Amino acid sequence: HSSLLTASTAVTLCTGQMMPMVGLGTWKSAPGQAVLTALNCGYRHIDCAAAYGNEQEVGEALAVWISPGKVRLREEVFVTSKLWNTKHDPEDVEQACRTTLTHLGEEMMPRRADGTICYSDVHYKDTWRAMEALVDQGLVKAIGLSNFNAKQVDDIISVARHKPAVNQVECHPYLSQTDLLQHCRSVVTAYSPLGSRDRPWASPDQPNLLEDPRLEDIAHRYQKTPAQVVLRWHIQRGVVCIPKSVTPSRIQQNLEVLDFCLSPDDMKLMESMNRNERLIVPTVEVMWRDSNHPYFPFHDPY
Repeated sequence: HSSLLTASTAVTLCTGQMMPMVGLGTWKSAPGQAVLTALNCGYRHIDCAAAYGNEQEVGEALAVWISPGKVRLREEVFVTSKLWNTKHDPEDVEQACRTTLTHLGEEMMPRRADGTICYSDVHYKDTWRAMEALVDQGLVKAIGLSNFNAKQVDDIISVARHKPAVNQVECHPYLSQTDLLQHCRSVVTAYSPLGSRDRPWASPDQPNLLEDPRLEDIAHRYQKTPAQVVLRWHIQRGVVCIPKSVTPSRIQQNLEVLDFCLSPDDMKLMESMNRNERLIVPTVEVMWRDSNHPYFPFHDPY
């Protein structure tokens, strides 16, 4: 998979696979053309989820990119997907994986008669054991976690035959996740790495990371955009990042972060911007279910 290195620097997972440190996020987007643009720019990491409702479009774009007559291999691209909460029952895991592999759509938010969402009450350790069978069968190359706090990561490691390769969490300068990064023994992927406010529950008074004067000053000194500075900060921390964009120029810019380095002082300045402020919640109905731990205990391991 040496071609993965042409997209960006990469990290090696505990399974031996190489994961490019910059990928394209596809949440809340019509990703078809964006995926093609990203692949043509040099991206080799696409982040998906069944719950995003657009995996079929991602699959169609990949098929176009590797269509007959083009000297390209599917193995060149690292694709991440995720197991939604309603599919955590061990009996549902394999079928959910196969559904993702064939890029089919399904109802992600089943509701009760009163309209409230039906979440799974299956313990995530049972789900993990079923996911390990996907590795055994060769359906996936690596499995990992998303939105797991430190205690939950340890719970999984205590029973795992196949160790988690990744923990994907919200991470950006306003939520640096320093303690969780130090705790995890796997690669950490940052979703919403630019502190995106592109969420239906975002309030007008929420701070806009990319307009922070401290960040703008750093960007000016390096003659880079604020977004490029943030992505470079992630990379120098060893964090994989998956910024989302459907704008070709921004897709290109987000990959142009390998030709400069932030100084130690600027890295410290970026760290000092941490507010321990979470901008993302899965749904407006979510409650904090474990006040003893600082990380959001929503489980989405796939």
